[in-house]
Order: sequence, then C-alpha cells, then structure tokens
Amino acid sequence: MSEYINNSEKRLKDLMAFTLGMMNGEDGKILIETYKDAIENITPHDMLKLEDKQMQMGITPEQIKGDIEKIINVFFKSLDRYQWKRPADGSFLFYLMLENDAFTFKLNQVKKLIKNYKGREESEFKELKGELLPHFIRFQVFDYHYIKKENILFPYLEKHWVSYRPLKVMWSLHDDIRKSLKELISMLESDSSVWQNFNKLLGKYFSLVFRMIQKENIIIFPVATETVNEEVWHQMHIQSFEYPFPFIEAPEKTKISEVKQSNQEKNINRKGDIISETGNLNAEQVLLAFNHLPVDITIVDESDKVVFFNKAKDRLFPRSPAIIGRSVQNCHPPESVHIVEKIVEAFKTGKKDKADFWIQMKGKFILIQYFALRDEFGNYKGVIEVSQDVTEIRNLQGEKRLLNWE
Repeated sequence: MSEYINNSEKRLKDLMAFTLGMMNGEDGKILIETYKDAIENITPHDMLKLEDKQMQMGITPEQIKGDIEKIINVFFKSLDRYQWKRPADGSFLFYLMLENDAFTFKLNQVKKLIKNYKGREESEFKELKGELLPHFIRFQVFDYHYIKKENILFPYLEKHWVSYRPLKVMWSLHDDIRKSLKELISMLESDSSVWQNFNKLLGKYFSLVFRMIQKENIIIFPVATETVNEEVWHQMHIQSFEYPFPFIEAPEKTKISEVKQSNQEKNINRKGDIISETGNLNAEQVLLAFNHLPVDITIVDESDKVVFFNKAKDRLFPRSPAIIGRSVQNCHPPESVHIVEKIVEAFKTGKKDKADFWIQMKGKFILIQYFALRDEFGNYKGVIEVSQDVTEIRNLQGEKRLLNWE
C-alpha cells in the first residue's frame, strides 16, 4: 500500500480512468471499487493535475463542470482529511477564508428563513420574497471575493503552477454564480414569479456557492499554501486593499506595506522622459495623464502579455498589479476568451484595427473598444483596450460652449 501511495504517476493514471469513466456514464459503484486505492489517497495536487490533463485533452470547462460535483463527492473525504498548514492571521489567504466563513453564516441565515416555507400560499411567497430580497441584494457584495481571486490570486498561481488550467473552470463557475444571483434577484423583484421556479434556481445557487467554498478550502488553498512563498503572499495582501472585504471587518493596511508601495511608485516616476515631435513628458506626467482620463485603459503587447493598466478614479473593470505579464487569454473567463483570441488574431494579420462593444452594467451604459497598436511602419505592437461610461454622453443635447462654463 505504501508503494502505491508514493506512486503519484500510477495514482494519477487510475484517477484519470475513474473520472473519464464517470464522465462517460459508466457504473459509478464499479468504478469506485476498481479505483478504490487511488480515490482514498488522492491529494489536492492530484486533483489539479487531473483536471489540467483533461483540459489538455480538449475537454472543455463546460464539460468538466457538468460532472465535477459528483466526482468531488467521491473524492471529498480524502481531500478533506489532507493535512496542510492553515494561513497565518492577517494574511491574504486568511482574509479570503474569513470572508468564506462570514458568507457561509449569512447563507445559512437565509436557509433558515426559507426552511419552513413549502409553497403553500401565493400570499406567503409574496411576503417571503420581501424578506429575502435585501439578503440577496447584499450577497452581490461577495463578488469582490471572486474578483480578488481572478485579479490577484489567479495571476500569481499561473506563474507558480504548471497545472493552472483548472483555474479557468473555477472562473467559469464564478460567472455561473453571478448569473444565478442576478436571476434570483430578478425573480424576487417580479410579481409574476412562482415558488416552484424560484426554489429550483435557489437550490442551484446554494449548490454553486457552497461548492465553491468547498473547492477553495480542500483544493485551491492547500495547494496555493504549499507552492507560493511568503513574499508573494505579502504582495497579494497589499493589492487586496484595492477592493472591499465582503462581510468582514476590513483590516488595517500596514505602514510597511504603504512605505514599500510608495517607494515603488517613486522609482517608477523617476524613469526617463518621453520626447517626441508633439511634446515632452516625464514618466510622472504620463502616469498622471493616464490615471486622470475618465476611461479604463489596459495595454497588451505583441506577445499577448498585459504590460500596463491605468488607475482611473472610478474604474469600471477591476485590475491589479498581479496581472502585469499575464497572458491576455488568462484575463478572461473561458466562455469569452475565444472572442478575444479572434480579435487579437484579426489585429495581428491586419484584417481589423478596431473592435467595439457596449454593455449595460449597474445602471451604466459602457462602451468597450479595442484598438490595434502599430508602429510607423504598420508593424503590430499590441492592443489597447479602452472602456468608458458613456451614459451621460448619450443623453447630451444641444450645445454647451466654453463661454457657458461656470
């Protein structure tokens, strides 16, 4: 048995056979019995390698999501008993786990509200909707937990993990949670929604959020703890202060962190001048200009790596320093990354120079534009993404001249 436990290659091969069998609809009891030793000795590291291998085989995140829950159900006891060092108090991971604990409490409070309702009377459901709506509106704040994972944790893990592809599946599950919550709020605000439909969607939402917490605690966080050094965790912690800490008391930013960040900014500001036929600017002036424009800017170089983003006052889409050097393909959820790749390819081949999109988000009308960057000889040098809230601009009428300013 000890030889088997230490033979990770053999174990991974058996686990792959088990999961593919489950995904192909084979008899679960027979599969569990056949691969019992592998299942009992699976580690969080195995789980990531397993999913990564599946994606390398061309199995899509959507296909993996379809079977992931029943597979993790089988693996749960083994993964849950895996021994790992919990994060130190006050660390980036400590606060992510504390957010999960606080969210779990709030979710259970809502479950308690619903517990005794069985859909007997329409009038009762209407009253229940009034009670539930404020809770689910507040749940939207927890999205910052997922945003911190996508924009801080994931970029660093991509640099440290060979088997990083499963993070794409997790990002896709984040989007499923967002979509389900949005639909639940819409149903709670509607006079025509019925209990049966609401209850079905509610069950899906609870399953998604509780399972997400489980995946973090028994797979992602243990492996992250064992593969990322203290300095990197410190960098993540500093960057996390760009976002709220949902449902928990926000920690105080340490003076050491502030001084270190301030010194980094000063070093950046001292780097060279830009001299051109249209004028001369130093680096500080360039950054000030970028950061005061009423638009989000992200620049990707010719190798598809993120090289810059601005810090606009009211940024529409979150960005963190962790994404610098990150592949642009990893900056988007799996469902939309193929469109990004098409745009970049069209820019590289010269077929297109611009791509426009617009969405409505949180009561704002957002214009999103991609522009190809080319040098004076027409050589492709990358992409600049510009996003702007054009809600007020769309409503402008008549004129307002310079002399009318007050």
